[in-house]
Amino acid sequence: MTPTAEITPFRIDIPQPALDDLRDRLARTRWPSQITGLGWSRGADQLYLQELAEYWQHHYDWRLQEAELNKIPQFTTEIDGANIHFLHIRSGHADATPLILTHGWPGSIVEFLDVVGPFTDPVAHGGEAADAFHLVIPSLPGFGFSGPAGEAGWDSYRIAAAFAGLMSRLGYDRYLAQGGDFGAFVSPDLGRVAADHVIGVHVNAATMGFIPFGELDEDTMASLTDTEKARVARLGAYMSDGNGYFQIQATRPNTLGFALNDSPVGQLAWIVEKFKEWSHPSSGLPEQSIDRDRMLTNVMLYWLTGTGASSAQLYYESMHSGRWPSPSPVPTGVAAFAEDVSIRRFAEASNNIVHWTDFDEGGHFAAMEKPGLLVADVRRFRNALR
Repeated sequence: MTPTAEITPFRIDIPQPALDDLRDRLARTRWPSQITGLGWSRGADQLYLQELAEYWQHHYDWRLQEAELNKIPQFTTEIDGANIHFLHIRSGHADATPLILTHGWPGSIVEFLDVVGPFTDPVAHGGEAADAFHLVIPSLPGFGFSGPAGEAGWDSYRIAAAFAGLMSRLGYDRYLAQGGDFGAFVSPDLGRVAADHVIGVHVNAATMGFIPFGELDEDTMASLTDTEKARVARLGAYMSDGNGYFQIQATRPNTLGFALNDSPVGQLAWIVEKFKEWSHPSSGLPEQSIDRDRMLTNVMLYWLTGTGASSAQLYYESMHSGRWPSPSPVPTGVAAFAEDVSIRRFAEASNNIVHWTDFDEGGHFAAMEKPGLLVADVRRFRNALR
C-alpha cells in the first residue's frame, strides 16, 4: 500500500523509560489484605495475581513481543476526528476477500495474531488459495494505539461508520466483517451503516441482538434444547454474579479510570479476571487455553497506551446512546463457542441468520483459544455466500 496524506505507516516503539516505570511500579505494588482460601470466588485470586505480576516484572519480554507485532504492517489514519490504528495485511492472492476483524473488551489487536497467517496465506496452513482474505484489523477508538477518543459519543454505531470509512479509504468496496464481544456489536452495525458494501457479518461471543431480552416464560423455556437451556443458565449467572465490571464501566468509567491508569496490577487484575472467567474451561486458569505471554501482551496494550480508562467509556456510550439494534438484511453467521450465550431463535429477530455453528469447546476469546476453528467457520460462512 502506498502511503498517502491520509494513511500513515505506524511502528511500535515504546520508550525504555516507560518499561522501566512499569517494572518499578510492579516492584512497589501495595498488595491488599484478603481472606485466605477464597480462590476466585470474590474476584481475582491474589496468590495467582502475585505470581503473574512477578513473571510480568522479571520474565516477560516486551521487546520480543514488540518485534513480533512490528512484523505486521500497521498504519494510522484520522476519521471523524478520531485516530484509528490498524493492521493491514494484503494476501498474496490478489482476488482474496477483504475482511475486517474487530476486537472487543478486554481484548485488542493481539487477539487476532494467530489467525493472520491462516487467513492471508491459507495454502501454507492447509487450505486453498480460494480461502484467502485481505485483513484489516483496527484498534477500537479509545483502545490501544488508536489512543483515547477526544470526545464523547463513540458508541458501536459511530465506530461502525468510521470503520466503513476506513474500508473505503483502503479501496475495499465489498468486504466481510467479523468480530467478538464489542466486535459483535460493531460488525453487525457495520452491516447496518454500509449494507451495500458488507457481503456478510460473522460474529462470536455475541450478546445484544443475539440473546433473549428479559425473563423467559415457561412455554419458551420448555421448548429450548439442552444447549439453549445451558446458555440461558449461563446468561443468568452472568447477569446475577458476573457483570459488576459492566455496571461500573457503564455508569462510572471515570472513577475506575484513575486506578487503571495508575496501577499496573490493578489493570492486570481487571483484565485477567475476565480471561479466567470467559476462556474455556472457565473453571481453569487462562493459561490452559491462552498463552501467558500473549495474554500479558494484550494487557500491555492497555497499560503502555494509557487506554484502560478510555476503553471503559465504550460501555458508558453503549448504555446511553439510546440506540437499539434495528433489523439487518445483511447475511449473518454465528460461531457459538462453549462459553458463549447466543441462541439462534432470539438472534433471528434482528439478524438475517444464514449460518450457525455450535461448538462444545472454546471460549470468549476464540481467535486466541481456538484460532483454527474460528478461521474454518469464517471460511465456511464466506463460501456459502458465493
